[in-house]
Amino acid sequence: MSQAERAAEAEQTQTKYLGFWIYLMTDCILFASVFATYIVLRENTFGGPGGGELFDMPFVLIQTLLLLTSSFVCGLALLAARARKKAAVIGWLIATFIFGAAFLVLELSEFIKLIGEGHGWQASAFLSSFFTLVGLHGAHIAVGLLWLVVIVWQIMRLGFTAGTTRRLTLFSLFWHFLDVIWICIFTIVYLMGVL
Repeated sequence: MSQAERAAEAEQTQTKYLGFWIYLMTDCILFASVFATYIVLRENTFGGPGGGELFDMPFVLIQTLLLLTSSFVCGLALLAARARKKAAVIGWLIATFIFGAAFLVLELSEFIKLIGEGHGWQASAFLSSFFTLVGLHGAHIAVGLLWLVVIVWQIMRLGFTAGTTRRLTLFSLFWHFLDVIWICIFTIVYLMGVL
């Protein structure tokens, strides 16, 4: 490969990273809009219960620990990829998937419990904004889990190419971004909801 071809490839890679950062910033704007909506509507319970009566904080803390652990092991997968340890990368990514899927199952069970008790999204503006915000995050987690399956398959099939390493790095950024969003949800929705 000539020097000009390497330079063009490096520029293309930088463009892809920039594009992904732009995507993350637009996702920040989306979440900021939904957070603002939630903050405005959180007192509008239509005479029903608020967060203090509905939220089970030990349950939410378990969810939080699962997601933070998934982010930690995702970081270990990226470190293993830099060391070219294929088995370790796949193992850490499978662990990331398990922790992320467990988080999603708990989130869905919280939704099912709330709806079963008559506290669905249609009950009040507060619950509508709660389900929208937390559900949006959950949808991102679900997409991330699908992306993770594809990355594991690609690494198993192709090994460490420039493309698979780049996709793993971008996935890691996405997954850590979802952790930051969850910490904001945990603080603004759950902690402030029970105080």
